[in-house]
Amino acid sequence: MTTPSELLDVASALASEAGRLINEGRAEARVALTKSSDVDVVTQMDIAAERLLRERLAELRPDDGVLGEEGDDVVGTSGITWVVDPIDGTVNYLYGIPHYSVSVAAVSGPPHPHAWIIEAGAVMDGSGVLWTAARGQGAWRDGQALRRDDAPPLDRTLVATGFQYIAERRALQGQVVARLLPQVRDIRRLGSASVDLVHVAAGLVDAYYEQGLHPWDFAAGALIAAEAGVRVSGMDGGPADGDMLIAAMPEAWDALRDALAGAGARPF
Repeated sequence: MTTPSELLDVASALASEAGRLINEGRAEARVALTKSSDVDVVTQMDIAAERLLRERLAELRPDDGVLGEEGDDVVGTSGITWVVDPIDGTVNYLYGIPHYSVSVAAVSGPPHPHAWIIEAGAVMDGSGVLWTAARGQGAWRDGQALRRDDAPPLDRTLVATGFQYIAERRALQGQVVARLLPQVRDIRRLGSASVDLVHVAAGLVDAYYEQGLHPWDFAAGALIAAEAGVRVSGMDGGPADGDMLIAAMPEAWDALRDALAGAGARPF
C-alpha cells in the first residue's frame, strides 16, 4: 500500500513541474475555448499543463485513476485517483494577476468528496510557493510547517470567497456577500479556491467559503488547510462539496456557517 508520504512526493513533483510550465508560458497565454459561460475561459496553457500532469502520472503511477478539469476521467485499478487542476484561477493567469495555482491531490476510495479520503496534496501558486500536506502528517509552506492555533471572533474575521462564472449565480452570491459583509472584518475575493484554502492554512485570511466548486478546485487545498488545524466542511457539517465549502478554525466554524445561513446561502 502506497503511503501518504510517497503520494506527496509525486504530488509535489508534478505540481512543481506544471507550475514551472505555466509560469514560463504566461506571457503567451491566450484563450483556447470557453466552458460554462463566455467568461469561463480555458487557455492553451491549461491544456498543456493538464497534458503534462496526465503524461507524468501515466509514467509514475500507471495503475491510478485521474480526475481532472480539462480532460476525460481515467478509472484506475489501484484505489488511488489523482484529482488535478492545471490552472486554478485561469482568469487571473490570463490577466497576469499572480493569484493562480496548479493543484494536485491523491485520494483513496471513490473519487467523490463525500466518499474519498484525501491522502496527499500539493499546490504551486503563481509566485512559485509550494504548499503541501500528507494525511496525518501536517502541512507545509515551502517546507516550513503550517499550524493555525487561534481564531478571531466573527466581527474581526477576514473572510475569503469566490464567485461563479454564470451571471445568475453570481447575482445570488453577491446578495449573500452584501448581508455577510457587515458581520465580519472584511471580505476578499482572490479568484483561486486553492490559493484561498492555503491562505487560510497560513493565517493570511481567517476563513473562506465558496459555493459551486468542483472536486479539483479544492481537493489539495482542503487537505493542506485541514492538516494545518482548519475545519473544512459543507454547510451541514459534513464533507465539503459543490454545494458549499466552509474553511475556518473549529472554534469559529459554527459562527461563520450560521452567518452564511442567515445571509441566505443555499445550494444552487
